[in-house]
Parts: sequence; C-alpha cells; structure tokens
Amino acid sequence: MTFFEALDLVGTLAFAISGALTALHKRMDPFGVLIIAFVTAVGGGTLRDVLIGRTPVGWMQDLNYLYIISLGFVLVLIFRGNLHRFKLSMLFSDSIGLGVFTLIGIQKGLDFGMHPFICVALGTMTACFGGVIRDVLCAEIPVIFRKEIYATICIFGGFVFFMLEQGNFPDQFIQLVTSLVIIIIRLLVVKFNWSLPTLDLKLK
Repeated sequence: MTFFEALDLVGTLAFAISGALTALHKRMDPFGVLIIAFVTAVGGGTLRDVLIGRTPVGWMQDLNYLYIISLGFVLVLIFRGNLHRFKLSMLFSDSIGLGVFTLIGIQKGLDFGMHPFICVALGTMTACFGGVIRDVLCAEIPVIFRKEIYATICIFGGFVFFMLEQGNFPDQFIQLVTSLVIIIIRLLVVKFNWSLPTLDLKLK
C-alpha cells in the first residue's frame, strides 16, 4: 500500500466516524448510523468520480472502503458511552477527513489531466460534499453554507499544494504538508471562532 492509498483510507475512516457520531447524536438506529457513516465517507468522492468519468466509482472497485467504513461504525458503537466528548471527537475526525480528502480530490484531478483550478474544486468537493449529504439527511444546515469557515480552508489547501509543487518537493512531503495545513487551520478556526461575514437581506 502506498502512502497516498494509506491517506485515502485514513480520510475514509475519519469521515465515517464523523458521520456515525452525527447520526448517533441524532438518536438514529444502528442502520441509520451505518448509512450516515457511509454517505459521509464516500459521498464527496462518488460525486467527484462521476464528474470526471471515473466509473465504477472508487468504493465499488475496492472493498477496503466498505471495511474501513464498517470499522468506523463499530468503533463509534463501542465507544458511544463517551458521548460527552462528542464535539471534540467530531471536530478531530471531521478535520482529518477534510485535510486528507482535499488532497485526494486534487490528486485524482491531476491523474485525469485537469487544470489546477479544477483540481482545487474537485478537492473541495471531495472533502465537503459527504458532509453536505450527512447534514441534509440529519436535518441540519450544511456546514459549508453557514458562516463557519470550511470550504475556504480546502481551497487554501489546494493553493498550498500547487505552491509546494513548484518547489519540486517529494510527493509524500507535499501530500503530508497539504493535509496538515488544512487540519491545523480547521482546528484553529474552531478554537478561535473565526468566521466569514454573513449577508443580511435588507428589505425596503
């Protein structure tokens, strides 16, 4: 297994845990928890693969994704007694998934010869749209549509990736640094409550 493939599985596990935690917090039954874990983990990647014509989509060609999602589901069920730590667990798993899946989406775009701007868009989509599906199914306003900085971090991470590529650094170094930058910024955003301004509708 390559470093890149290992990162992919780490991101899948992180988002599966994120989805399962959200579903458990919403008091869903085990089947509901599993479904939310699944769509959170593969939703963004599925949309990306369909758009770039990579079919069958990734999780249909590699059962490791299903095994990893099942592992995340089981881990959440086993440790569900620690739900008082829900927000912290959710934050860490979501941040890791965000960093890793942005990188995965960018790399898939490059593999298909896409322009760097399109690669950044694919990375953002891969990282964010599983969470969008999760939040919609859980009757929440998706994070990327709120004032909290989320998708913007992925876009910034994409520019970091291509800036590092100009320096001819090793691929693993670029992948690791890009993921860490996104994860760290995401944690800082939550810690210091940074946000984008909201648009107020003023009716006359």
